[in-house]
Amino acid sequence: METNLENLTIGVFAKAAEVNVETIRFYQRKGLLPEPDKPYGGIRRYGETAVARVRFVKSAQRLGFSLDEIAELLRLEDGTHCAEAGRLAEHKLKDVRAKQADLARMEAALSELVRACHATKGNVSCPLIASLQGVQALRTGM
Repeated sequence: METNLENLTIGVFAKAAEVNVETIRFYQRKGLLPEPDKPYGGIRRYGETAVARVRFVKSAQRLGFSLDEIAELLRLEDGTHCAEAGRLAEHKLKDVRAKQADLARMEAALSELVRACHATKGNVSCPLIASLQGVQALRTGM
């Protein structure tokens, strides 16, 4: 059964957008989602446009965009600012690649420490603990 995505209460809207009600309210406070007018004595109603906007925000978050960056993308959403949107995406891609490089360095260091831990025999200090204590000593100037 298909849900009519017009005239939705906040609860039904949240369910249609696959988020919780507090997420809707949070996005409203952040300016990512307009709050509809509340008719006198009534309740606010949301439509398909609001559902699509929340889905846009969630998709952008999955790509690693911050809420501030998403606000900027929403400002460009009419489709005529592709160059600007592209620059934002290029910046995000650069950030992702830097994080990947950091993760690769972390993986290599941890892999070596795990290998050293497995190679240790007898009653000697743990290479992982010794390495971490050495890093901490360097940071604190010990």
